[in-house]
Amino acid sequence: MNSLFPQEKITFDLPDAEIEYYPELFSSAKAHELFQLLQKEIPWQQDDITVFGKTHAQPRLTSLYGNEGKPYGYSGIIMQPHAWSPLIMFIKEEVEKMCQENFTTVLLNNYRDGKDSNGWHADNEKELGRNPVIASVSFGAERTFQLKHNSLDAKQNIVLQNGSLLIMRGTTQHFWKHQIPKTTKQIGTRINLTFRIIK
Repeated sequence: MNSLFPQEKITFDLPDAEIEYYPELFSSAKAHELFQLLQKEIPWQQDDITVFGKTHAQPRLTSLYGNEGKPYGYSGIIMQPHAWSPLIMFIKEEVEKMCQENFTTVLLNNYRDGKDSNGWHADNEKELGRNPVIASVSFGAERTFQLKHNSLDAKQNIVLQNGSLLIMRGTTQHFWKHQIPKTTKQIGTRINLTFRIIK
């Protein structure tokens, strides 16, 4: 999937979902620069996660930035936000221009290689409100973002490019789950920033 024009929007005709994809929110050169800065400046952490009664190290590194006093919890992990930094604010402002939203929080994921992943889930935590807007920016290696409907035989794969923006709106989180699966391909690091609004 290649963009002929910067910030060209691609939409998907999916039931119960509103999804927009911008393959080139940031130019290749700018995305590479931001990727290098994120690797260097972000205080990455690796939390333990409990799934089906078994506890293991989360298969990726994470970090949280946001407004003071707005922790974010998922899968039994409660994260306290770091204060907004100039680097994160720059990316946030570019994303907000496209989304026409004011985000309070961003969860960062660092997928170090193809073994790092994020299993099937929806961003439907109660603190995100009824129909959350989720804006996801990708830097570094391309990874496949998979979606599947909860009750219909509907699926969608999107290859998230370096510098791209994916926006999920409306009832998407009610009816769909998504994941970043493991891959046996020899691939480099991908850093993802998922902006959201905590009510």
